[in-house]
Amino acid sequence: MTDLTGAAWRKSTRSGDNGGNCVEVATNLPGMIAVRDSKDPGGPLLSFEPAAWAAFVATMRSDRTA
Repeated sequence: MTDLTGAAWRKSTRSGDNGGNCVEVATNLPGMIAVRDSKDPGGPLLSFEPAAWAAFVATMRSDRTA
């Protein structure tokens, strides 16, 4: 299990003010990007290798402008 005690979680800028339905991302962990639901901080999370996360974000950005 990965130690997330040093994770610096931040709310996604795309989450907006939508009644608490927010995604939080921690990008300060060595070799991984962690993503969780802000309503359940102790619950499950997704983790990505930095290159995979960068590809995901780039795809989401390009889909928005297409």
